[in-house]
Parts: sequence; structure tokens; C-alpha cells
Amino acid sequence: MGWDPVRASNYARQHAMSSSHSLCATFVRHALHAGGVNITGIRLAKDYGPALESKGFVALGAGQNLIAGDIIVIQPYSGGNLAGHIAIYDGSAWFSDFRQNDMWAGPGYRARRPPHKIYRKR
Repeated sequence: MGWDPVRASNYARQHAMSSSHSLCATFVRHALHAGGVNITGIRLAKDYGPALESKGFVALGAGQNLIAGDIIVIQPYSGGNLAGHIAIYDGSAWFSDFRQNDMWAGPGYRARRPPHKIYRKR
């Protein structure tokens, strides 16, 4: 099976909880698998970039329109979760282990806007 971004993002939406349980990497990994991409051995959200690239994902440039299946990997910020964050876009909202208000996943990320990349499978 090839990459199915709609299936991946649907999985994320259907399995999202009502609030964060600090399980973003696990939930996004399961969504990726549901969409046909199997990534194993990565524990922290901040470390998913190279693994995504090894599976054919590329980092988007600034200002590109988002589509279902896009993945954001956010690096940690001082005073925040050392694991960073990862989420998948379903075409209208971002999901990790919960439905996010935006791609930043919370007030700390939103205020500090740490380094991040959005990846898309080519």
C-alpha cells in the first residue's frame, strides 16, 4: 500500500482525545501507519524529521498551502516539553493525541514559536 494521506488524517481525527495526554508521537506514528508509512524506533516527537525524510517526506517552504497528511515537527522550547511536538493536518485541523486549536498545540508553543518544519510526502 502506498501513502494515503486521507486515511492517515482520518485515523488521527477518529482517535484523538479531548485533551493532550503527552502522547503526540505515538498517536501520529499510528496515523502514519494507518496511511501506509511505517516508522519505528523514534521515541521523541522532535526527532521525527529525519525518519519522515527517509520515507519520502520533504520539508515545505514558507507560505505553501497545507493539505491533508501534512506533518509538523516542532522542536522544544525553554521551559516546555523536552520531547517537542508532532501533529498531522486533516485538511482543516491539526491532530496529535488531541484535536488542536492550531498547529502550535498550546500556549507555550504559540507564544515562543520554536523551530519547526512541515513535511509532505512526495
